Amino acid sequence: MTEKIIIQGIPYDEKSSFMKGTAKAPPLIRKFYHSFASNYFAENGVDTNSEKAIDKGDYKITGYLEIEDITANNLDENTKLITLGGDHSITFPVIKALAKFYPKIDILHFDAHPDLYDELLEDKHSHACPFARIMENGLAERLVQVGIRTLNSHQKEQAEKFDVEIHEMKNLDISNIPKFENPVYISLDMDGIDPAFAPGVSHQEPGGLTSRQVIEIIQNIDQKIIGADIVEYNPKQDIRNMTGILAAKILKEILGKML
Repeated sequence: MTEKIIIQGIPYDEKSSFMKGTAKAPPLIRKFYHSFASNYFAENGVDTNSEKAIDKGDYKITGYLEIEDITANNLDENTKLITLGGDHSITFPVIKALAKFYPKIDILHFDAHPDLYDELLEDKHSHACPFARIMENGLAERLVQVGIRTLNSHQKEQAEKFDVEIHEMKNLDISNIPKFENPVYISLDMDGIDPAFAPGVSHQEPGGLTSRQVIEIIQNIDQKIIGADIVEYNPKQDIRNMTGILAAKILKEILGKML
């Protein structure tokens, strides 16, 4: 049976702690992906405008628990998945659904923040908590975080508890990012990228990754990529569509690797 890639939009930002707006991102990422300003070829020479990539469009989300059900309905044993968010809270229910088909997953997580809080503002499903929920539920064999530059004492304790591999910006060497042993899920928070390249985020944190570093890390993955999400792009904060265009570029590179 032919393997396919489902693209789903989850325009949900009810778990954002500081600023709403990321729910408006999915249709804009698509707009820039399909723009005549570029073409559909990824840098590896793959035409990403493939019949194997099936865009299901955006889903109207009325409650957090719906995200897992929507995702599960888009999956079978021959499916890979790309999700356009939305805030980072969506990653937990998406991976819960995906893990039923891929029992061993390694996660590569780009972010300024570890998102390992046990809870934030009395909400265990805040966009600051998805990786605590993922790891405590045993949904990933390995969590590798890249771009972190806001590590506080609580999240450091959480990282040690869950054996998270953190590559902080203060001493980042991308050649030290490990090889993966299991199928890989990429979770890309756009604020992992420096605001000079991606100003359209709710939590701007200077000193981040360059767009080229992110693309190079993705291109160097040598395991099968079975899923990805692109989250936390906030169009309200963007300048001349820089962040949206970059999100579309990274979408194209992830598709190129998957195809």
